[in-house]
Amino acid sequence: MTFASRLAAVMSAALMCWTVPAFAQQPPPPAYPAQQPPPAYPAQPPAAYPAQQPPAVYPPPQRQAGPETFGPDELVSAGHKFFGNVSRGLASVIERAVSQWGLPNGYVLGEEGSGAFVAGLRYGEGTLYTKNAGDLRVYWQGPSVGFDWGGDGARTMTLVYNLPATNAIYQRFVGIDGSAYIVGGFGMTALTANNIVLVPIRSGIGLRLGANVGYLKYTPRATWNPF
Repeated sequence: MTFASRLAAVMSAALMCWTVPAFAQQPPPPAYPAQQPPPAYPAQPPAAYPAQQPPAVYPPPQRQAGPETFGPDELVSAGHKFFGNVSRGLASVIERAVSQWGLPNGYVLGEEGSGAFVAGLRYGEGTLYTKNAGDLRVYWQGPSVGFDWGGDGARTMTLVYNLPATNAIYQRFVGIDGSAYIVGGFGMTALTANNIVLVPIRSGIGLRLGANVGYLKYTPRATWNPF
């Protein structure tokens, strides 16, 4: 046994001898009175729990026109006058847009032309209509890439959502995935930038609706530069 182990054994024994007498000399703990049993109360029936509330149901998108927004009837009426006899499927497309994004606070009526051979270009011009900020002439242009070719021309009605001011439309808008919708000869897509959503509704756009991707740039003056 080494010196270190022996020293540790001696110190341990001494510590035990010192602590045991010290513990034995301590007075016994004071006696506490016996704990009284809790008072007996008359038995009561269990309280009825309140009925569980059904989960909150959020209201659907607003459908009534306000001082700043356009209702479905106003949009369909303006579209019928603009598209003429080919507007039979317009109401269904507008209904789809309203159910998904609510009521717009502006819309653009205009015409555009586009052409493509894998890469394409689109140019258009029209007028932005609002209820409380006046009307504004706008132009748009942009490139696209996809599996399409040829050219077309179309009248376009673009629903505008969350537009804080008329000149806020002058920027680039990129497409929202999965927003393509076609019914009754009308095609609908959606573009967004800085919380503003544009929903172009085009007549006679056909298969090109879902066959290309790109963006549109809105400007106050016509330009040939799509970028």
